Amino acid sequence: MAKLSKRMGVALEKVEALKEYELMEAVSLAKSTAQVKFDESMDVAVRLSVDSRKADQNIRGSVLLPKGTGKKFRILVFAKGEKEAEAREAGAEFVGDEDLMKKIQGGWLAFDRVVATPDMMGVVGKVAKILGPRGLMPNPKTGTVTFKVKEAINEIQAGKVDFRVDKGGTVHAPVGKASFSVEDLAENFNALMAELIRLKPSSSKGKYVRGVSLSSTMGAGVRVAFTPN
Repeated sequence: MAKLSKRMGVALEKVEALKEYELMEAVSLAKSTAQVKFDESMDVAVRLSVDSRKADQNIRGSVLLPKGTGKKFRILVFAKGEKEAEAREAGAEFVGDEDLMKKIQGGWLAFDRVVATPDMMGVVGKVAKILGPRGLMPNPKTGTVTFKVKEAINEIQAGKVDFRVDKGGTVHAPVGKASFSVEDLAENFNALMAELIRLKPSSSKGKYVRGVSLSSTMGAGVRVAFTPN
């Protein structure tokens, strides 16, 4: 803990807590606070003027990051028959139906993303209380409940990121790795923000984007000056 505290202290010294930085400077600064040995994730937190308790403001969606995520995902697919074969050919790590459901019920969670064909949602529903809180539950809004299994798998590996607003009105999403260039991270950031703006509910009043910050996994948060076009 002492080393972490010292590292965080160094990171915080670089960042003015209340200052909003222009995007390129913010990305560069956030990258500079990533000081651990592994390639840290670069994550965005966006505070929105929405009430997630209202159905029309419970924002959820996905975006294909143009520069990818820098990560290869272990994908689990609930499917059978031809779609099971399609999933295996597309490179899914795990494919099955009730066998996988029972493994998950037993505590197994060695996967990063879940895709399901619509006819398998009855099986998937039996582990919804396990997958849901972990952000792993397939959903039509994110394209993970679909018969287009190959397309869904390819999009995830190409850099598709799912997101949803939390109870406090904040969306958290990765936009790449600390090893990415400033330009690539900025491009991914802009793609995410454009999708969030597109999803703005008509019932949201006042300033929609209330605040944006960018940080590495172990680094300090950097406020980003953001004004929708």
